[in-house]
Amino acid sequence: MELLVTADGNSRCVYSEAIDLSVLGKIIIQRGSHVEPDQEGKWTADLSPVNGPQLGPFANRSEALKAETDWLREHWLVPPS
Repeated sequence: MELLVTADGNSRCVYSEAIDLSVLGKIIIQRGSHVEPDQEGKWTADLSPVNGPQLGPFANRSEALKAETDWLREHWLVPPS
């Protein structure tokens, strides 16, 4: 699990249950994307909750989830410049 801690003491990560985040303090969990099927059964990852793009379409949900996680790690889970 990658955890970004900023200079002001806040942190963010792509949520998983790998560690108990509550030991770090108050947690606020917010949606980073919406991974949903379209009417044709193709999957997209809409990253608009973090001002990102819509990725896809993908044939499988697992492909959309991987693309979502890869995008978040590369573009959102980075220190502010």
